[in-house]
Amino acid sequence: MTGEQPDQGGTNIADDGPVETPRHFVAPCRNLDPKAPLEWLKSGWQDYRKAPGLSISWGVFTWFLSTIITYASWKIGGWVLLLSLLSGFIFVAPLLGFALYSISRQICLGNKPTLAQTLKAARRPFANSMVFTIVLLMIFLLWARAGTMVHIFFPSDGTVELKDLMLYLGVGSAVGSIFASITFAASVFSLPFIANRDVDVITAVVSSINAVLRNRWTMFGWAALVVIFTAIGFITAMFGFIIIIPVLGYATWHGYRAALDVQEWPTLPEVINQA
Repeated sequence: MTGEQPDQGGTNIADDGPVETPRHFVAPCRNLDPKAPLEWLKSGWQDYRKAPGLSISWGVFTWFLSTIITYASWKIGGWVLLLSLLSGFIFVAPLLGFALYSISRQICLGNKPTLAQTLKAARRPFANSMVFTIVLLMIFLLWARAGTMVHIFFPSDGTVELKDLMLYLGVGSAVGSIFASITFAASVFSLPFIANRDVDVITAVVSSINAVLRNRWTMFGWAALVVIFTAIGFITAMFGFIIIIPVLGYATWHGYRAALDVQEWPTLPEVINQA
């Protein structure tokens, strides 16, 4: 009778070859200091300075995209549709971070980031990112529908009083915050996880939510900073996004590295330029 014998590495050896020890369903998370988000921002700014060309280029792309969407929304549906789409910005913004995570990853590896390496690295987790895109799109569509329903609170008699406007904004913000909280918890650490390790979407999302729930106050502070900087970006006619979006993307990468212990999952191979 042939039995199974564990080797020194904890792998079971059977007649048909080695069987890997199953990984955890959720990546272990660390306890984060409430001031940790400030350190992430500091590290993000340092990455911005180490790769100014790529950072500015990606920031300009984000500014251009945001400006086009804002202009089109205003022309099509006025400022009510504009408010709904701007609120929905938080649902699609995380997907803009894949290239930024690649830049920070290259810097962490001691390499000088290049555009070619960044684009290649951003394409590697394509399948997982598309799955996540579909999930975010469904959430965004639900929020867009909810935003349309909230429109019933907007005055329709042609006169807008402050109390009516505050009621409309209050209800809209309350509904939007529910969707935004779900999106934030699911994406804040999962997308860098997917960009860095060979992991499935479900494990990455559950790990992100678990880390957020176990570090509520720290992540509340990080979410508040993201909202503040996003508001600054809109107030500055989107020009602020040229700096804000790259820095927030880099900072999110450093937050992911601080929050999750992902040693059990294989690192995605580094992209090397072919001569």
